[in-house]
Amino acid sequence: MGTAVKTARTSPASWDAFSDVDAFVDEVLAELGAMEADGAKPTRSGPKPALTGTALRKAIMAVWCLCVCGMQWRAIGQLCDIPFSTLFTLFSRWTRLGLWRRLLDRLRRTWRLVCDDAAEPTAVVIDSRSCCSAPSCFGRGFDGGKKINGVKVHLGVDKYGIPLAIDVSPANVHDTRGIVPVLRELSGKGFRGSALGDLGYRGKRLAKAGQKLGITVKAIARGRDGKFLPAGICWVVERSFSWIANYRRLNTIFDRTKEHLVAFIEIAFVSILSRRLNRLVASEISA
Repeated sequence: MGTAVKTARTSPASWDAFSDVDAFVDEVLAELGAMEADGAKPTRSGPKPALTGTALRKAIMAVWCLCVCGMQWRAIGQLCDIPFSTLFTLFSRWTRLGLWRRLLDRLRRTWRLVCDDAAEPTAVVIDSRSCCSAPSCFGRGFDGGKKINGVKVHLGVDKYGIPLAIDVSPANVHDTRGIVPVLRELSGKGFRGSALGDLGYRGKRLAKAGQKLGITVKAIARGRDGKFLPAGICWVVERSFSWIANYRRLNTIFDRTKEHLVAFIEIAFVSILSRRLNRLVASEISA
């Protein structure tokens, strides 16, 4: 993977989380239909009929609002006239069935193909970000370097900044240990290539763990005298963290399970990609 990034052309517009929300809802509905066709059963039978039509669209938009606005489950239930227990049950079931991961992988491949690139990358960029968390969060630790008491998000992204693997851990877990689950997830998806990171990923133990998984971990200096310096494509992961910082639920973590936090990170990137694909200029679509 080279350093050049040739992105597809999109219509110019300032960043607005509320623009093209329908594109996000349409992508989720399409993936739900694909899961039902595959036999994944995204909805279950019960005494109450499953949400359909407008009610289902409203429920999907409510989950999106939770991620963007950082609202509470009970508050969004009051606003959309759907019991918060129903919304949480839907979100939990979709997360357990892997809806958000499936959708993110599909949109990521679509975006790469639109950019005249291969569907799968040959190298990824890895990094972590410490976030404050509430005492009720699933795990907590103190990051002495950044003076943050909370959790740490570990990402492995391609050159367009879209994650292939996500994991979270308490903030006191060192990067060389916290990134191992990300490497395992990448290896499980068939990735074989280089993982580029900052100097925090140096060490023989991490290098050997990567070799066993078929991944070469390369530590590259990204700064000098306390200043950040872009090195090749390694800067793209910093941009990815800045993107998800616009989603308020991902700034202070309240989720009580790691799976739900990862799901909200995936929802943030699904929102970004669905908006991009919806804004592709006509020439790119016809090509």
